Amino acid sequence: MEKEELYGEDRLAAETRIRNLLWTVSGDYDLSCELDIDSFQKAKEISLYDAIKQGAFARFFDTEAFGLYLVKKIYLGADEGQLMGIAQLCLDEASFSKVAAERPGVPDIRKKAFEEILERDFGRLNASFAGRLKLAYLRRALTGDPAGEQKIRRELDLVEALKDTKDTLEIIRCVDGIYNSAVDRKFEREHGTLAEVLAVSVADLKKYDWQDYLKEEAEEARLEEYLRQMQNQLTSLSEEEEQEKEKTRGGVVLLDEEAVEKMYSYMELNYGRSYLNEFEQQRIDQKLCRGAHADCSLYFTDGILAEPVKVNAQYELAKRTAEMNRRFLHQNRRVTRQNIEVLTEILNHALMTRNEEEIYASEYGRIVPNRLWKVGRTSGGKLFDLEIKKENSDFVVEILIDASGSQRDRTSRVALQGYILSEALSQAGIPHSVFGFCSFWDYTVMRRFRDFDEGREANNRIFEFYASANNRDGLAIRTAGDALLNRSEEQKILIVLSDGRPNDIIVNRPNSKNPAPYFGEYAIKDTASEIRKLRNQGVAVLGVFAGAEGDLKAEQKIFGKDFAYIKDIRNFSRVTGAYLKKQVLN
Repeated sequence: MEKEELYGEDRLAAETRIRNLLWTVSGDYDLSCELDIDSFQKAKEISLYDAIKQGAFARFFDTEAFGLYLVKKIYLGADEGQLMGIAQLCLDEASFSKVAAERPGVPDIRKKAFEEILERDFGRLNASFAGRLKLAYLRRALTGDPAGEQKIRRELDLVEALKDTKDTLEIIRCVDGIYNSAVDRKFEREHGTLAEVLAVSVADLKKYDWQDYLKEEAEEARLEEYLRQMQNQLTSLSEEEEQEKEKTRGGVVLLDEEAVEKMYSYMELNYGRSYLNEFEQQRIDQKLCRGAHADCSLYFTDGILAEPVKVNAQYELAKRTAEMNRRFLHQNRRVTRQNIEVLTEILNHALMTRNEEEIYASEYGRIVPNRLWKVGRTSGGKLFDLEIKKENSDFVVEILIDASGSQRDRTSRVALQGYILSEALSQAGIPHSVFGFCSFWDYTVMRRFRDFDEGREANNRIFEFYASANNRDGLAIRTAGDALLNRSEEQKILIVLSDGRPNDIIVNRPNSKNPAPYFGEYAIKDTASEIRKLRNQGVAVLGVFAGAEGDLKAEQKIFGKDFAYIKDIRNFSRVTGAYLKKQVLN
């Protein structure tokens, strides 16, 4: 049975109780706080304990320094959810004994809150390392026995060693150590040590566009807003269902005429000028933006680094991301070289096999002397050999890369995959193009990294790849397919690097047709439909999965049997090479 909404005096009483509790624990009656009365209604004990922890955190530790550490770590590529989960436990351990010593009622509130979290969030917590660590922490606090995985015991002991600390930096060291050892063992090598994380300047942080990290109701994508949001989340141990919903839902954004008029200028500022003129753009939109993609537009660009309107925060972000991607290439140069060599060899061998001369007995061609005896003795004697050889130019490939915000944690790895493919195709002499795609408002951005007939030097531009905004996979695949179908080569191949989660926001502009929000099953079916249409027109389509295991089913629905799931970059060339070899020899 659902609890009734809190209104009027009841709501005011709840607000007053939570605020007074926070102020009393912190000893600071000027402390600003963001109250979640809806959470209090759903889970009273959890909300009360969150308020206690928020007050204790503000009283005993440097909240700004801790929050800035988290933001800097995420800025350099850490997974926000996992990092936050570890930080919440460390903060709870460091604060609890101090506040419990002063307020005897706190342990009972904590016990009830932990019991409620275990009952309510067990399934969601089991889905990640930070969640399983949290389960073990809650169990140990309630029963003395974590009853969790053996490998989690070490991290749990590190958390509990913070019980008597008074040093914010010690908590930061603990969070950083657990994250680097248990969540992302490559983080220090690829992104930096703790000293390098802390050395990130506030000026650099302010240049970053935090919009994809902010909650939908946030008015501005600014550092201060995100830092405040992080500090509020730090004292909450419960799992918010909305966090998962936001990852899986599309939406509708309402815009007035003034906002619509500014949209194109915004696209130029943040994605670089388009390389198409207005007439070309309208012609392509009329041809491709139909059906589920009516009222959408395409935006073709060589990127903000190639065609900037001005040097703004987005330009600096793109520049910094490109540098990060190139560092990742340097760190993985040996395995990259091996992948390129293996894939090139597979392609060259397949092409050589295909291009071997096939000789048929024929009524014309090169005469065969030992068949001349047939003249006048047999009917229909084929006295000649005909040599048939196909050319490499029979093939063309387009590589399409999902560049939406959900790829942010995998930016460098995805760029490296695109580079390996492009280098091998270049060395094999196969014409190909590489595009990234994302969507913002009703624009689907097609970012060109290299065109079909450019030389190998163009492949380096793939490291300008960065992830942002949403993804309308169906329209992007339709657009890539159209480019392939306009090529003269006989065999056409489309390779799509994606995370299997098409998800876009619809703009409700004046006089729009308002198609359905593009997410979930609707978007998956649309994307799968576009792929079937291309296959029916003779285009071979391969999906290379670059997402979380939980999205594998969606990827299978979209691509059918022709998709590759590559857990280890060392196997990338062999898996993709096997598919390309099959297409070449077909």
